[in-house]
Amino acid sequence: MTFLPRAGVTITRLTPARLGTTLTAHRTIATSSVRQEQDSQTPTATETKPPTTQVSSHEVVHSDVVSGAPTDLRARMVRIFRAAKSAMQSGTANTRAWRIDFDVLEHGDRWENQLMGWASSADYMQAVRMKFKTKESAIEFAEKQGWNYYVQEPKTRAFKKMVYGDNFTYSPTELRLVRTK
Repeated sequence: MTFLPRAGVTITRLTPARLGTTLTAHRTIATSSVRQEQDSQTPTATETKPPTTQVSSHEVVHSDVVSGAPTDLRARMVRIFRAAKSAMQSGTANTRAWRIDFDVLEHGDRWENQLMGWASSADYMQAVRMKFKTKESAIEFAEKQGWNYYVQEPKTRAFKKMVYGDNFTYSPTELRLVRTK
């Protein structure tokens, strides 16, 4: 079964906005030759420009007003930092991302769970951890949300190159006496 449209049915196709213009194409399917002649005289595409607003690069549009977040969340302090290397034998691959953590509330709302002895809290934002590729993107996100923030710069690792032969070189200092029993 094939679908045949009736005479005078208009099909409208909207193309996505590209480069600030929206193209709307109109095509009419008709069965009579008179209708086809009328369609050839009408333009097939009309160009409309949507209203645009200029936003300077220095102006920050805060999203906290429209986000629906509670008002006490807007005044929270966040820490932007790079995670330290794990003490295990893993490498430094997990230390490349910048993170955002919420600071602990001053009034706390903390208690000890009586059954298991775990530390509990009413602060629902303490478990939120966000990752960013760069420090600038983390700062931009915090500013866009309207959060107060501080940046904790990572400590550089002091790497001292050692050679195995240094274990056996002469040292003019007194030898250590190591007692094992």
